[in-house]
Amino acid sequence: MDPHLLRTFVAVADLRSFSAAAERLGYTQSAVSQQIAALEADLGVVLLGRRPVAPTPAGRRLLEHAGPLLLRHRAARADVLRAAAGPPRTVVVAASALACPPALARALRGPRLEVTVRTVDRRRVAEQVASGAADLGLVDGIAAPSDPLRLPDVGPLTAVGVASGPLAVVVPSGHPLQGRSGLALGDLAGALWLQAPAAVTVERLRELAGEPPGSGGFRVACRYDGHDLHTVLNLVAAGHGLTLLPVSAAARPAPGGTAAVPLSAPRVVHRVEVLHGALAGGRGDGEDAGDAVAAGDAVAALVAQLRQPPSSTPPGTPASGS
Repeated sequence: MDPHLLRTFVAVADLRSFSAAAERLGYTQSAVSQQIAALEADLGVVLLGRRPVAPTPAGRRLLEHAGPLLLRHRAARADVLRAAAGPPRTVVVAASALACPPALARALRGPRLEVTVRTVDRRRVAEQVASGAADLGLVDGIAAPSDPLRLPDVGPLTAVGVASGPLAVVVPSGHPLQGRSGLALGDLAGALWLQAPAAVTVERLRELAGEPPGSGGFRVACRYDGHDLHTVLNLVAAGHGLTLLPVSAAARPAPGGTAAVPLSAPRVVHRVEVLHGALAGGRGDGEDAGDAVAAGDAVAALVAQLRQPPSSTPPGTPASGS
């Protein structure tokens, strides 16, 4: 399937309008109609009803494949261009909200190099690196101590653990649980929680606690869709629900006060992984940052620095992100 035709189909299906899709894509309406007709002729099925404009059952099935197909197309293009490009003077890093602790922030430095860090949703970090929107990715999540993060299959990326640490349940100051030496997540299913994807979702909490799907545990008291950690802590301090954070982040002060109680069970850690595509020159895992800088490859230099954090932040086990 021609990716240009597929992209036009997605726009029409999303907007439910040929004219609106034409405006978005910069085409004439007749050109959009011709492209949809060409795609339908290629597949031999009707993909869109016309009055009203809506996907047919075959069109809905194609939509399920369209996103991954278009992403892989962008990833292939970015990978080829990345291999042919010279050393960049700027590096864009896509990072999830809790993926840049102090040690890794210090590692994001290079001689005569400008680094831009862009905070994105965890699910989009790999997509941005694969598509070329970012040169590197830093993604965080919760996993067993020896396990890699579960990342989407978006293309030929490499994922390597660069930091891990303990987790804590964050409660408002004065909360009855504040003085505990440790808390088991399964014992907190009846508590009210902050639904904050930047920290952890209640769906992930249920999964970690072994709660069956659709259970009533880990009820949502408040939702926060942003990426600002201070806002997360402020909402907890104000009594809008508990949350789970890495200990290093939970210790930050918040107006009104919060307290961090170590998570004792299940046995999981907060893990950060660096994501990257193929590095110029095909350098192997054993090369250090000095070699990468000497080779003039800024991205490889930053990857090497991120993969050699201080001894207090043990690196993880290399894992394929594809």
